[in-house]
Amino acid sequence: MDRRITPFSGRFALPSLRGQVEATFTEGEAATVKLPIADLLAHPGGARDRQLLMGDAVTVIDLRDNHAFVQAAKDGYCGWLKASAIGPATPATHWVAARSSHLYARPKVQAAELEALPFGARLTVSRLDGSFAETPHGYVPLTHLRSVNDRPDDPVAVAESLVGAPYLWGGNSAVGIDCSGLVQTAMLACGLACPGDSDQQQSLGQDLADNIPLQRGDLIFWAGHVAWVADTRRILHANGHTMTVAFEPIAEAITRILAQDGGPVTARRRILPV
Repeated sequence: MDRRITPFSGRFALPSLRGQVEATFTEGEAATVKLPIADLLAHPGGARDRQLLMGDAVTVIDLRDNHAFVQAAKDGYCGWLKASAIGPATPATHWVAARSSHLYARPKVQAAELEALPFGARLTVSRLDGSFAETPHGYVPLTHLRSVNDRPDDPVAVAESLVGAPYLWGGNSAVGIDCSGLVQTAMLACGLACPGDSDQQQSLGQDLADNIPLQRGDLIFWAGHVAWVADTRRILHANGHTMTVAFEPIAEAITRILAQDGGPVTARRRILPV
């Protein structure tokens, strides 16, 4: 079983795994990420697999060593969060549609900022106060928010808004993001389901034969890497070559990655309607 999507901590598991693992079974407890960005770890204190953002819904399956083993609702990804990163389950009403924003102590531009908020963070707005929205965590400029049902329709445009963001292995925000994080962030912003890692994303959409021209919104895969097709000449990807989210000519990227032992293209997928 793929541990990334298997809700089994080694002690406790969700009932969906009955007959597959030896465990104490639990329905778990619904919770919400309360920090702007939280690392989802392979084990308590271990390496980062991915990141969750404020407002992401999770099911808490186990608690150990001040960490919580959770399954994320948005993609089924499982791992360990610091227990201090989660709070009570709270339905979101809005999401951060700006590249980044801030939580403020008061509804004034001159007020002290409490924390930075990443693109895609989900918030519960209790009321509006002038040009600010009040949330349990502080005030957010209303112009930076959209309702949870107000979604863009071009994931590549979303990815383009993150050009220049630094590369970070396992990252899921403009503070730091990797190739599969860029794909997932853009897809989820448009209300489209998307798994977290590039090998999982290779199951999206339909396979493209080599003789079918690429178009904006297609995905190109290498072993351990994925890129958006921005147009017929360029890809857009978070990459370790520039250490940023950047455009690159398709032909040059294919040649460079092959020369750097990244291997050939492994798949081309069409995930959006023509």
